[in-house]
Amino acid sequence: MIQWRKSSYSGGLNDDACVELARFPGGIVIRDSKHPEGCRLEVPREAFAALLAQMKRGELDR
Repeated sequence: MIQWRKSSYSGGLNDDACVELARFPGGIVIRDSKHPEGCRLEVPREAFAALLAQMKRGELDR
């Protein structure tokens, strides 16, 4: 069973306007919390770690 986690930056447990993440063999799975049965994006762990590092360094800020 996949255990989904919501961002700590979301508006609370009942806020559905965010993404959710789950660990999956070989990577991280991302879904839209408003459409939990919709499409999902699977990202290799290394790529997800690199994305988080870029975000923390502010490289993706607009």
